Amino acid sequence: MARRSWETLKGGLAGSILVANLLTIFLGMIPVALVKLTLPFGAIRRASDRTLNALAECWIAVNGGWMTLVQRTRWDIRGLDGLRRKGWYLVSSNHQSWVDILVLQKVFHRRVPFLKFFLKRQLIYVPIAGLAWWAMDFPFMRRSTGSRARDLATARKACEKFRQIPTSVMNFLEGTRFTPAKHDRQQSPYRHLLKPKVGGLAAALSAMGERFDALLDVTIIYPEGVPSFWDLLSGRMRQVVVRVRERSIPKELLGGDYQGDAEFRGRMQNWVREMWEEKDASIDEMLRTLPPSAGAQEA
Repeated sequence: MARRSWETLKGGLAGSILVANLLTIFLGMIPVALVKLTLPFGAIRRASDRTLNALAECWIAVNGGWMTLVQRTRWDIRGLDGLRRKGWYLVSSNHQSWVDILVLQKVFHRRVPFLKFFLKRQLIYVPIAGLAWWAMDFPFMRRSTGSRARDLATARKACEKFRQIPTSVMNFLEGTRFTPAKHDRQQSPYRHLLKPKVGGLAAALSAMGERFDALLDVTIIYPEGVPSFWDLLSGRMRQVVVRVRERSIPKELLGGDYQGDAEFRGRMQNWVREMWEEKDASIDEMLRTLPPSAGAQEA
C-alpha cells in the first residue's frame, strides 16, 4: 500500500512537471511560430526553425530530468558512436507504446538533430502539443487507402523544408503501436512486429534522399514488459534496451517514384522487408537471452 502511494505521488509529480514544461515551451514557441507564419522567407525561416528546435531540445532535457528523478531505469544502449549533431538522418524504429517517443528523444538528445516525427492526422488536434508539432513542420499523415497519394505529397513537402537545416526525420514504419490483436488481425509474418508501411519512408527519400547521411535503424525492447505512460511517470519502467544500427541507404532508392514506378516500389519494399526480418530475429534473440539486468548502464 505504501509503495503504491509512493508511486502515485511520483507519478503526480512527474505529470505536473511534464505539463508545466509543455506549457512553458509552447508559450515560448508562439511568437516564433507567428514570425515564421507571417514572414516565410529563407533566412527568417531558418532562424525560426533553429529557435523552435532549441526550445524543443530544452523540453527534452527537462523530460530527461524528471525521468531520472522518479525512477532508476536501467538503460542498455548501443550503437550511438559516430553520430553527428549536424548531420541529416532518416530514423526508423519499432513501436510498442507512447513511451517509445520519450525513449527515442532521450537516447538521441544532443547526439543527432531534433527528431521530426511522422504523425497521424488526428494528433494535430491534441491541445497544445498539436500546435507545437504543426509549428515545427511535423508531417501529419491520414494513413487511409483513399488518401495515400495526398499523404505522400504531404510527407514530401514537409521533407523538402527539412533540407534547410540538419534534421532527423523519424518514421514508425508500422504506423501504429504493436498489440497482439493488431498482429493477429494483420496476420503479420513477424513475431514481434506489425507489417511495415513503406510510403512515408519512400516519400522522405524521394524529397531529400541524397541529403541523408544514413538510416538509423532503431530497435527498442522492454525486457520486463511494455510500459504504459503511467508506468513511465510513476517509476515502474525498470529497464530499456535500445540498439541503433547505422545503415547506408542504397543509391537506387534515392529520388524514385514510389507511386508510379512499380520496379522502384518493389526495390523499396524488398529493402524494408529484409531490414524488418533482421529486426524481428534480433528482438527474438534478445528476449530469449538477455537477463533482466544484463549489460545495463545508467543513462
